[in-house]
Amino acid sequence: MIGYSLVLGKPIIFWLGIIAFISLVITASIALLNKRGIRIIPFKWHPRFAFLTIAIVIVHAALALMAYV
Repeated sequence: MIGYSLVLGKPIIFWLGIIAFISLVITASIALLNKRGIRIIPFKWHPRFAFLTIAIVIVHAALALMAYV
């Protein structure tokens, strides 16, 4: 039930979901910007953000599922 502990009035899994979505958008933005020739963030950061997104999503899913196990 740790996933449903409140932080700023919302459960932890809520905040992890928001962070995962933002991380996913950043990951996609890096790829799209580099494809269009805008090199604000080097492409080498794309796999790093992808790994970070996967890690956040795994923690998010594990916390959500632990409430039912």
